[in-house]
Amino acid sequence: MSFAQHYQETLEELARVCASCGRDPREVKVIAVSKTVDAPAISAAIAAGAHDFGENRPDVLAAKVAQLPEQTWHFIGTVQSRKIPEIVACASLCTRFAREHFAKFDQAAERLGKVQDILLEVNVSGEESKSGFTPDEAIHALQLAETFPHIAVRGLMTMAPQGNLDVARECFEGLAALRDALRSQLPSEQGARFNELSMGMSEDWREAVCAGATMVRIGRALFSDSFESVQA
Repeated sequence: MSFAQHYQETLEELARVCASCGRDPREVKVIAVSKTVDAPAISAAIAAGAHDFGENRPDVLAAKVAQLPEQTWHFIGTVQSRKIPEIVACASLCTRFAREHFAKFDQAAERLGKVQDILLEVNVSGEESKSGFTPDEAIHALQLAETFPHIAVRGLMTMAPQGNLDVARECFEGLAALRDALRSQLPSEQGARFNELSMGMSEDWREAVCAGATMVRIGRALFSDSFESVQA
């Protein structure tokens, strides 16, 4: 199957899932995780209607942005301090970083004359193998981030344990509850901006949508059988 077929089927299924849980599919953005395909493959995805892409390596992100600058690029990889200027120069939205990165993100964004949108990664499941703030740490991280004028926390993200969709659903519902609790503590203007929930991937995005996801990150289910992998 081509990307266009995969993408259309995903959008149709998204509409059905949203209907089943009383949501508008326009509330959910599909992020095509393009980290394993090259720029020509992404061009084909753009032709099929995709415009938000996720990358996890700063050098690859920069190369793809140089070729396809009109698209919206999400940095979804682990952040290394020395790569922050490169990430900020290319990404519309960043996730998966530590508290000590805030100042460097702020400085890099200030140099570029932009405000960098970020999501706080939260380890809702408590798995030791997963990164992110604990739910208790998230409020302090949010308060700290708000002291930097060139970064803006737009919401939360998480990755659920694999292999059990019921557990994944509980994890996603926990993140949604945390977002709502944190949002209620913010001034109205900040609260209006703090509305994103990035959760759910190829195997569990349906559970995430029913739990309130505003962004789902789908790679394998969109790009498999469509294009050759070009990187690990």
